[in-house]
Amino acid sequence: MKIGILGYGKEGQSVEQYFQKHDAETKVFDHFTAETLPDLDYSGLDLVFRTPSVPPYTHWPRTSETTPPPEHWSSITRYFFAHCPAPIIGVTGTKGKGTTSSLITTLLRALGQETYLVGNIGYPALDALDDITANDAVVYEMSSFQLWDMQQSPHIAVVLRIDPDHTNVHHGFEDYVNAKTNITRYQTANDTCIYYSPDSDSARVGSESPAGHKIAYPVTNPTEREELDEILDHLTIPGQHNRDNAEAALLAVSSFYNFSLSEFLAKYHDIIIKTLTDFPGLPHRLQFIREFNGVKYYDDNFASAFPALDVAIAAFPDRPVFLIAGGQDRGMDQAPASERIFSALNVQKAFLIGETSPKLAAGRDPEHFQLCTTLAEAFDAARLAAEATAKSSSASPIVLMSPGAPSFDMFKNFADRGEKFQKLIQEL
Repeated sequence: MKIGILGYGKEGQSVEQYFQKHDAETKVFDHFTAETLPDLDYSGLDLVFRTPSVPPYTHWPRTSETTPPPEHWSSITRYFFAHCPAPIIGVTGTKGKGTTSSLITTLLRALGQETYLVGNIGYPALDALDDITANDAVVYEMSSFQLWDMQQSPHIAVVLRIDPDHTNVHHGFEDYVNAKTNITRYQTANDTCIYYSPDSDSARVGSESPAGHKIAYPVTNPTEREELDEILDHLTIPGQHNRDNAEAALLAVSSFYNFSLSEFLAKYHDIIIKTLTDFPGLPHRLQFIREFNGVKYYDDNFASAFPALDVAIAAFPDRPVFLIAGGQDRGMDQAPASERIFSALNVQKAFLIGETSPKLAAGRDPEHFQLCTTLAEAFDAARLAAEATAKSSSASPIVLMSPGAPSFDMFKNFADRGEKFQKLIQEL
């Protein structure tokens, strides 16, 4: 068998290693664009894998002169679903996928279940496939790119809040939502769908599921709500959005064990509380770094779009917040982010960096923002303002970096941006 691989990043390398281990010949295609994909030479290939950054074949620009592609197209996600012997819990949404997937995995492992966490979180699924047995569990974080051409759905589908994203790759928001709908579209009556009911798009994805068990969250049953809130009060990572993520995780794990939520919370009460208390969250997602001179520092550099910035501000309603925001300008409307920053009662002052900073500041009171040319300049200004407030405030001020924009104007990626922010904090 001869395998073609479109893209040679982390997942492309995983495909190559997996199939070479299984005695297949591989051919890697790299250094192409979406426009040149139809003109690559696919002759002699039995199977072609696209990596997540590559659109499915059905979305390519086609002309009569294009080389006919091989009959079979696939991806890591499609191949994994077709060959995985264990039940799969799939998680999608715009933000919160990584936290929810990690918390589901942590809960299952705390309960003694052998569990593999794979997918968009950074662990290519084929790296684990040969080790997985029917007695195991798989938690798969699924981006719209991984779901784009899926023809199977997970046994348990978790659909978090959906907001506009990746519209520069998808053919608009509808295409983005349609891709995400594949997480529920192929479920059966024996499957479970968990969806976020306050969000109409999450509810729409949930409504597409033929699953026999559909669960809307936040739960509204008074008894379950009281039991759940008591448990969620032990969650140490901040923000209502993280309480929502934890609720979705608890519903997913209770469904995995075929318990009602009340039964699950009662049976494993102490284990659940310890897991939520000890769960540190993920790097650069509202990550608490340290307290210094009465100021607490939080790194939310994973926030590359307005919805993430929105929930970060909301995570500290009773604290004076000194916000570092701004980043790469991809032509998105910055008015919603600007309105949110300057109308939030807890945001004392914004320290703006990057290409979006002039748009965020346009028409705003100069007393409430400072334009900064470097991260170090923004950090020093935010630190001094927060330390001055700490001397007269009973609540610890927060220095929060939540850019609400991509990082590529000034940094390699969001992790590089976050690491540089953390270095400034640790050097205090």
